[in-house]
Amino acid sequence: MTDPFTQAEAEKKVLTADSSATGRLDAWLTAALSGKLSRNRLQALIRDGSVRVNGAVVNEPRRAVAPGDLIELDMPEAKEAKPTGEALPLDILYEDDDLIVISKAAGMVVHPGAGNHTGTLVNALLHHCGDSLSGIGGVKRPGIVHRLDKNTSGVMVVAKNDFAHNRLAEQFADHGRSGPLRRAYLALVWGCPSPLKGTIDAPIGRSPSHRTKRSVHRSVGPDTRHAVTHYEVRQRFGAREAEQPVAALVDCRLETGRTHQIRVHLEHLGNPLIGDPEYGTAFRTKINTLPADIAAAVAKLNRQALHAYLLQFSHPRDAHTMRFEAPVPTDISEVISAFS
Repeated sequence: MTDPFTQAEAEKKVLTADSSATGRLDAWLTAALSGKLSRNRLQALIRDGSVRVNGAVVNEPRRAVAPGDLIELDMPEAKEAKPTGEALPLDILYEDDDLIVISKAAGMVVHPGAGNHTGTLVNALLHHCGDSLSGIGGVKRPGIVHRLDKNTSGVMVVAKNDFAHNRLAEQFADHGRSGPLRRAYLALVWGCPSPLKGTIDAPIGRSPSHRTKRSVHRSVGPDTRHAVTHYEVRQRFGAREAEQPVAALVDCRLETGRTHQIRVHLEHLGNPLIGDPEYGTAFRTKINTLPADIAAAVAKLNRQALHAYLLQFSHPRDAHTMRFEAPVPTDISEVISAFS
């Protein structure tokens, strides 16, 4: 089965030497690429035949560059660094030869990436499972079939072999349409969604104003995907004598699994997650209107109030239904108690 995560591809750079170009090819390329590759690395690429000047392969780093030269460089594919095991605590809900189910703590990144090369769930799993996990689903994401944001807590399942990875990935790709897969979250939001129960069917794509954020778009497109979230308000909270709910506890069930889906959809409703640093900025001053005890609890939260409390799926080996729940963590429950 195809790896659900897109891998980097080799890149070709095409450069034209300007009227002031002079000197050695390796030195010129180093400057032209603004240090993206070292001079030693470029020398090796030239000798390996990865550079063409005016259509002809060049193997000599000392070759002179002249104004107007058309220089093509096959940039090497970025190689993923292999993560190593780290003795980090894991809250294990279940484990057998095929899979492991954990309750991920808020603050833990799922897999290594830019700025997070250690201390991730993958590092912890490699230490716990040993070499059996290596390579399943990709070098940097061994065993991972679905993800939670760094600051979202809750239940996750991880595959321990290729067979399990393929079967679980199929279930997540199907989104529970033909099987028992269910994913449910508890979200503590500002205000209260109206109606109290409904479905948010709104495509999600990259935000036009911020490359790391997502936003609702009018229609599905090249970088926009169908996204559906079902929600139901469980509890409404007033701020002492306020007539309208100040906050609400919302049960969200995913029909699709897009990046930041619940956070984006609830912001779209006008009810962003309490504590959300990216999608709740418009409500940042809301805390100033709260009684001191509630304001203190919200300020202490220091993350979006989102918890994946339920995960249900079919076991990859014998297809029996497995259901796991993780209690609401203390940081969110303290805010709920303060509002109550």
